[in-house]
Amino acid sequence: MKQLTIDNPAVASCTVGECAYNLDNSCRARAITVGDGVHPGCDTFFMESGHVHESKRVAGIGACKVTQCRFNDDLECITEAISVGRAGSSVNCMTFAAR
Repeated sequence: MKQLTIDNPAVASCTVGECAYNLDNSCRARAITVGDGVHPGCDTFFMESGHVHESKRVAGIGACKVTQCRFNDDLECITEAISVGRAGSSVNCMTFAAR
């Protein structure tokens, strides 16, 4: 399989333990997508037990659809790392900052 090496910002932490990609407060997806255009929700979040095994992978941010975030440049995140957590009943990028 052909693989690309891309430098994406990392998901430094995720406190949403019930996410299928969460293992020990670390996101183990290859990459996540943030936002729906307005809200900085984690679009990759879904609940399923036992999905992630002992992966050592740390997720990156593949895309960010929240154009009003100051870290958004052409729908891509330009900060070094983000944190994901609960904001009420939503799972959000906690690093979001309005322009």
